[in-house]
Parts: sequence; structure tokens; C-alpha cells
Amino acid sequence: MAVPPALTVRVLHGEDVLAHVDALCSVYVDAYCVPPWDEDEEKAAEFAARLLLDARRPGFTAAVGLEGGDVLGFASGRTTLSPFPTDRCYPQAAAGLGARHTEDWLCGAFEVDELAVRPSAHGSGLAGRLLQAITAGVPEGRSWLLTSVRAPRAMAFYHRQGWIQATHPSPDSKDIVVFLGPHHPARHLVPVREPA
Repeated sequence: MAVPPALTVRVLHGEDVLAHVDALCSVYVDAYCVPPWDEDEEKAAEFAARLLLDARRPGFTAAVGLEGGDVLGFASGRTTLSPFPTDRCYPQAAAGLGARHTEDWLCGAFEVDELAVRPSAHGSGLAGRLLQAITAGVPEGRSWLLTSVRAPRAMAFYHRQGWIQATHPSPDSKDIVVFLGPHHPARHLVPVREPA
């Protein structure tokens, strides 16, 4: 009986990720073109275009989960520049944290921009390994990410990984929340919120 190939995680820096663009786009479609995200092929094309630019940004790091030669998942991120970005969902993050915390906690920190795993690899522990792989060497543990409260599985996953929810949706936030990584020095400054 043949032994199945091992699931491995490979870390890539900068433009090394570009050799995997097609596979990463395929994983992106499998992960995000379904509920609760319900993105379309156009969003996958936007992801590919963004990846080409992001690979050249300071601190860009990616991790790919491989089984044999097949990419089953990936994570990517980069250093958040100052001034804080104003495209995508960043204004909602800034509104939730306020200008001072946004600058102090997020600018210069490592933002986990994407984390996607094919449905066939759900429950394998791959997502946690990918997240750990790209944040392990972050200076002073300053990592953060955005997600949506409309994705309860993602929210629960980040909580299990030791991330702390730093914001809560406001009516104009489009359900976007900020999470600080398990070693972020500001995590102890996040107000404790009583359960609803």
C-alpha cells in the first residue's frame, strides 16, 4: 500500500511566490468563491494582480501548503506602511481602532493579508501551520489581520490560534474586525468586552 505524500509548508519571501501564482489563484477560488465570502472570479483576478504588487513590498512573506506537488493552501502578508492604507477594508479598521491605535499598533507591523485552504484540507491543521509559518519571525510579535464577523469559522479559528479581537463592528464597518497576533505587544491594551 502506497504511503500518501506528507503535507509540508514552504515559506517564500518576496518575488519567489510568483512561481506559484496560478496555484494560489486556484486555492483562492476554492476558498473564497463559496459562502460566507461569496466572491467571484473577478475578485480572484484582483487577488492575482495584487499579489504581483505585494511580492515587491517590504516584508512580503508567503507560505504554501504542499501535498506532493499540489498546493492545498497558502498564507501571505507584508509590512503595513505608514500612512495607513485607505483602500479595500482599511478605512473600517481605522475607524474601529481610532487614528492613534491604528498608527501605533498596525503601521510597521506585519499584516496577514490572505489565508486560504482548499476544502479538501479543512481539519488537517494546515491553516494553523500556514499562519504560524508567516508570523513566526515577525519583529516583536507585531502581527495583525482583518476578517469579517460574517465568517464565524474564521473568527473561531483565529481565537483558537491565540489571536485577540481588537475591534467590534460598528454600523458603518461592513462587519470588518481587527485581530492582533498572539505576541503583539498591544494585545493587553485591548479592552475586555463582556459577552452579549
